[in-house]
Amino acid sequence: MTLYIDPPAWPGHGRMWSHLVSDVSYDELHAFAEKLDLPRRAFDGDHYDLPAHRYPDAVAAGAVEVSSRTVVQLLHSSGLRRRKGPQARRM
Repeated sequence: MTLYIDPPAWPGHGRMWSHLVSDVSYDELHAFAEKLDLPRRAFDGDHYDLPAHRYPDAVAAGAVEVSSRTVVQLLHSSGLRRRKGPQARRM
């Protein structure tokens, strides 16, 4: 099981966030997130949003540190990338 995480570089809600992804399956991703006690509401279609203070926990649990660009490439090449719906594009 290999999961990937980008640096906490995404601002939101007064903190910085990382993206946790799988290049194999959503089942693998959910199982890893459960191991970290991440709430299901942190799942955003094809990744988990992880606050910066939890980044070290994910890495200690085995997530591989990669760039944000690599996260997107992994999602695309695995076929797991999900685009936002029309409502998200209007915001």
